[in-house]
Amino acid sequence: MLRRITTLSLGLVLLVGCGNESFDQASRSPGSTGGASSVTATKAQAEAAFAMLGRLKDAWKRRDCATVASLTTWAENAVAENACKAAKDGYQPSTLGEYGQVDYFLPATTPDDDRGAWFVALARDPEPAYFVFVQADGRWKLGAGPIPALRKTPQPAAPVRQVEDDSKIAVPASLVPTRHVAFLSDPAGVSAVKFASGDRMRDLLRDLVRAPEKVRPDRLSVDVEIEGPAYALVLADGGALVFHSLKVVYTQKPGSGRSSLAHPRYGKADLSAFIGIGKPEAITGSELLTLATQVSKNNTMTTVGMRKALEEIALGNR
Repeated sequence: MLRRITTLSLGLVLLVGCGNESFDQASRSPGSTGGASSVTATKAQAEAAFAMLGRLKDAWKRRDCATVASLTTWAENAVAENACKAAKDGYQPSTLGEYGQVDYFLPATTPDDDRGAWFVALARDPEPAYFVFVQADGRWKLGAGPIPALRKTPQPAAPVRQVEDDSKIAVPASLVPTRHVAFLSDPAGVSAVKFASGDRMRDLLRDLVRAPEKVRPDRLSVDVEIEGPAYALVLADGGALVFHSLKVVYTQKPGSGRSSLAHPRYGKADLSAFIGIGKPEAITGSELLTLATQVSKNNTMTTVGMRKALEEIALGNR
């Protein structure tokens, strides 16, 4: 059963802002309205934040969950909260690699925004992948990434700016996460949200629809919701590139007359690492999709990058 639930913020507005960087404070410059200042990471600060990925990689390797938590926020922190603990018991999370040929896109934000100053890094080596860094708790942290690119990466506008600085694309960009929820929760297509043939979202919808069949006689329901804020850059062609995250929650329970699951969605090793048993009575699994979505001036959405990660497996149903 595929169903739609209330998102965390159905009328999502992209709010991106500044934090206070005690050791690497983002630079401020006078704003154009109301005397407000803009907050922008310098290239040196961005490079230092990107270099922090080496520390994060090492922390994951050592299963140092406290350090992993301190270096991450938003989507990466949501994944790390339970996955790092499970890794101590045998779960094998994806690992950070070595990245080079990095381009930095440093938009100006304003102090009255509450999502933290942010910037995007695009590493082109070994394969193109996006990273979103957010200023939180007095430091730059990894918010999302790597998000592997699935197609040619679009060119941000020059000078680099966030969508709130462009009234023509701000609203379409703000609705991207909500439109994804509508699409993935509506296999009948009545929501009128569309993706072109070959787009990864169409593949994902097909997988969600087929998921209950794969675990029968167990019963499986699927919920899709927005995870946290979104961050978006204006593109050179007048569109936007939106970085956002969705949580897909799988609730699995035994079929009629059974006391335990016949075909758990997850393997025994992952079940043991997250919940300590290999044959549970019922489980709830959460998987995080971190996306880079291009939205055009005519409101067409295209998936540019996507990463899927297991966030949690819990006993019982929520």
